[in-house]
Amino acid sequence: MSATTQANRPAALLPASRRRPPARQAPRPTRALAHALRHAAPALAAYAAVRLTCLAVLWTWAHAEGVGVWETVASDWDANWYLGIADQGYARELGTKFDSNNLAFFPLYPVTVKVLAAFTPGSRATVGLLFAVACSFVAAWGVFAVGDRLYGRRAGVLLTVLWAAFPVSAVQWMGYTESLFTAFVAWSLYAVLRGDWLWAGSLAALSGLTRPTGVALAAAVSLAALLSLRHRLDRRALAGALLAPLGWLLYVGWVGHRLGRWDGYFAVQKLWHNELDGGRETLRMVRELFFYDSDPELFLVMVTLTMAAAALLFLVCLKQRQPLPLLVFSGVLLVIVLGSGGVYFPRARFLLPGFPLLLPVALYVAGLARRRAALVVTAAVLGSAYCGGYMLLVWPSAP
Repeated sequence: MSATTQANRPAALLPASRRRPPARQAPRPTRALAHALRHAAPALAAYAAVRLTCLAVLWTWAHAEGVGVWETVASDWDANWYLGIADQGYARELGTKFDSNNLAFFPLYPVTVKVLAAFTPGSRATVGLLFAVACSFVAAWGVFAVGDRLYGRRAGVLLTVLWAAFPVSAVQWMGYTESLFTAFVAWSLYAVLRGDWLWAGSLAALSGLTRPTGVALAAAVSLAALLSLRHRLDRRALAGALLAPLGWLLYVGWVGHRLGRWDGYFAVQKLWHNELDGGRETLRMVRELFFYDSDPELFLVMVTLTMAAAALLFLVCLKQRQPLPLLVFSGVLLVIVLGSGGVYFPRARFLLPGFPLLLPVALYVAGLARRRAALVVTAAVLGSAYCGGYMLLVWPSAP
């Protein structure tokens, strides 16, 4: 038989030694995940570059001051509270001492750290920090996914960079909950934009077990899901709407049961001075800083300017008619942060998950020439590096 004839024979008729095994393809979900990761790779690389730059500035500054960076980012302030919960659990009584009841801190992060530390080497502080860093990349991917879906890849990359260069973004690589919470927020909002209601509701429920402001994401997801029912009855949308607030409600209910009073959680927050007062405390602090204090603390000025910028950007987001779920989340988050009568200095950090507020800036920078865009991004990164170093090494209280 000629070589040509043999080449034209069906594979099943060829000798076993001449048959080529069919190419093995990865399962479809795996291929889709790999494709999505390749698509997001520039944003993730840019995110890593920004955070490493800021970390290098912090490390150099801390070395000059003779301060250890590891302890600062892994086990100070709120990180210490979470590690205490992982080690000893929650308080069983309300008490009367201000700023001392650990029931104010939501459980998902410390419980996860405790579980991971049981199966991995290293201290819980180390595990908690590495977990937060890993979550920050998941969050950055989600931030990119939202920006990319709405306005394209360039806008998505710039949105990720701006989130990485937020003034208090140093907490993204600390033993704090902001990275985990932002990951839930970003991917839940992305799921809403795709109409994946079960994913959106489930992630919103997990956010409600992570931070008090999970109620803002729950409101956004539930409202969007319920409004979608106007067009047709979708059981998945209804399930997503019911799931979204479940995590927050479960923790609030559990605290009430643990303390033996229906308002137990709110009593705990009152001991931490965290009550909505319509913004009176916020206005009082602004007046004091800018009209009465002859030498205002730089960090508090930065917090105030961040809140003011967030409020103005929200108005721009309204004008640009962002999708309703993003507007609801950002709006409720702003109401909680600006309308709180609680401590003032961590409020810029509380706004860190509000990345949709940065979309107008990302779109503006995306429209600039490359050189001008590079200058804006460089200024944002250097400003973030300085603010992070000042916050952790000069400011004497919690971030």
